[in-house]
Amino acid sequence: MVIIPAIDVKDGRCVRLKQGDMSDATVYSEDPAAMAKHWIAQGARRLHVVDLNGAVAGRPKNEAVVRGILKAVGDEVPVQLGGGIRDLDMIEHWLDLGVTYVVIGTAAVKNPGFLHDACTAFAGHVIVALDAKDGKVAVEGWSKMTGHDVIDLAKKFEDYGVEAILYTDIGRDGMLTGVNVEATVKLARELRVPVIASGGLTALDDLRALCAVESEGVMGVITGRALYQGTLDFKAAQALADELAAKAG
Repeated sequence: MVIIPAIDVKDGRCVRLKQGDMSDATVYSEDPAAMAKHWIAQGARRLHVVDLNGAVAGRPKNEAVVRGILKAVGDEVPVQLGGGIRDLDMIEHWLDLGVTYVVIGTAAVKNPGFLHDACTAFAGHVIVALDAKDGKVAVEGWSKMTGHDVIDLAKKFEDYGVEAILYTDIGRDGMLTGVNVEATVKLARELRVPVIASGGLTALDDLRALCAVESEGVMGVITGRALYQGTLDFKAAQALADELAAKAG
C-alpha cells in the first residue's frame, strides 16, 4: 500500500479544499516545490499533484509551479498530475516535462473518445479519476452529478487501457471522516486494474482497514489534509502499511 501525499495547487500555493469547494481552501504552504521535497525526504514513493485552477478553467493555470515541483522531484519518485488536462498535446507536454502519470477526470467522462485515444497514444501513463457519491459519478469539480454508475464506467475505461482508477468518495474528501473502504473495495473487486483510494484518510485505523483489502486490488491511497493538519504522520503510516503487507505476505 503506497501512501501518496497530495499537493493541491491553487493560485500558486499548496492548499486543501473541503469537498472540492474552491472558496473553502486552507493554505498549507506558499512553496509547493519545497513541500514536494519534504514528502520525498519523509519517504514518499509517489506524489499526487493537482492544478485546481486548471481543473476549473479546463487548461493548465499553474504550469510554472508544477514545473518547479518536477524540477525539485527530479527522477526520485513518480509524479501523477491532474487538473485541466483535456487534449493529447497537453498529455505529451506534461510527460515530456517529467510527469509519469496524467490523471484525467471530467474529460474522461464527458469525452470518452479522448480518453480512448490517450490510452492508445500514451499506454501506461493514463490514470482516470472517478469522483462518486452514492455510486454515481460527479464531474466538473464535483459541481455536477451524472447518471453514470461508477463501476460500469470504470469497467469501460479499463477496457480502454487505463493504468489505474483513482476513486474518490466526494462525500468524505477533505472532511477527515475516514475512507469509504466498502465502496472502494466494491469497485476494486470488479476491476483488473488497480484502484487508488482517495478522500477521507484520517488516521492509522483507516489505513489498517485499507491494508486489509489491499489484495482485492487497492494499491495506494492519496492523503492531504490529514498529513498537513498532523492527524496522520506520514512516516508512521507508510511503515505500518509496509509492516502489514509483509505480514500478509
